[in-house]
Amino acid sequence: MFDESKLWKDRFSQFTKELGRYLRYIFNGHLVVVLLFLLGTGAYYYDLFVETLTLDFPAALIMALVLGLFLTLSPIYTFLLDADKIFLLPLETKLGSYFKKSIAVSFVFQLYILVMILALFMPMYVQVHQGSFKSFFTFLLLLAIMKLWNLFSRWQIQYHVSEQLHALDSIVRFVLNGLFVYFMLIEEPLWMTVMLALMIGLYVYWRRETRNRGLKWEQLIDLEEKRLTSFYRIANLFTDVPKLKDQVKRRRGLDWMLNWISLRQENTYLFLYMSAFVRAGDYLGLVFRLTIIGGIALWLVKFGIGQVLIVLIFLYLTGFQLLPLANHHQNKLWVMMYPVAESLKYKAFQQLLLAILLFETVILFLVLLVSGAYLYGSIALGAGLAFTIYFVFSYSKLRLKKM
Repeated sequence: MFDESKLWKDRFSQFTKELGRYLRYIFNGHLVVVLLFLLGTGAYYYDLFVETLTLDFPAALIMALVLGLFLTLSPIYTFLLDADKIFLLPLETKLGSYFKKSIAVSFVFQLYILVMILALFMPMYVQVHQGSFKSFFTFLLLLAIMKLWNLFSRWQIQYHVSEQLHALDSIVRFVLNGLFVYFMLIEEPLWMTVMLALMIGLYVYWRRETRNRGLKWEQLIDLEEKRLTSFYRIANLFTDVPKLKDQVKRRRGLDWMLNWISLRQENTYLFLYMSAFVRAGDYLGLVFRLTIIGGIALWLVKFGIGQVLIVLIFLYLTGFQLLPLANHHQNKLWVMMYPVAESLKYKAFQQLLLAILLFETVILFLVLLVSGAYLYGSIALGAGLAFTIYFVFSYSKLRLKKM
């Protein structure tokens, strides 16, 4: 006999065990120390920034946009597997309690993040609106109610397969969320009531519209797989993740990055790694994102030694997160059959990693020059070059052995 409660417990237990196993690897890495340093540095400069804010600063608008976006992005963790579209489909009418528990767990996880985002913005709100930190709990209660509405609304819209309808729903909810948060912050209870009435009406409409519809199993399973893949990509930076599926994009516009490699036998692995860097996973996007974020941080931070440390930190973050690229093809049988010396494999990875970190060092150096920090820019350039050489030819070897 089918036991819906046991199915839920088994799926949730399996998820928490897997989550805990990978989190141990993540929080044992040096990356956590670096992130804590970045968090402390960011908190220090954020405090200085808040003290400079005046009454005309659009704090409520910024908070409404950010919080509205987070409220709108309300994924539901269903823990469904690919085989469920066959074996659970006949039992769909008996899974009501299962999906209610999924919504409840999703609410708890996302409420935790909501608390941190609201806590981040409260000093800015208090400074600009001359308010009190006591309003934090009132805001949190209202935002928690909003998050529940978004989760239930999101669940109803998933009975439709139309991507256009999903996009329209996200836009409408983002507008309603943003307006509700904005009127909440500027203390306009009448307009808050109007927004609340519109939200209730929208939910009732979708509830009636989907009353006789069945679940879109393939869509739900696809969303769950994408969510897990995002987590596996992070975990893969610290340990091998067998369940991670490679995603390859053609990217014809970046073929020039491969054309400079001469087609000689000793460049086999270099061409292979370069192809993976450009087309597979998110390695290329990772480098560009970290370089841009590092450049913005250097532009905002005017403390000389702090700028040098930021350059080193972002070089470390980039290099560390590129290390899984060395083992990107380790389970490919055809790669093992190449008539190429094994020693050339790691040498090729070192060449690519060196080129990437040197590129990032130069870009961050140019940002410092443009900002007028000539002395510390030169120091950062020298420190970055020295760190790159150490990371590529020493640290990466030790780290890859552990991986």
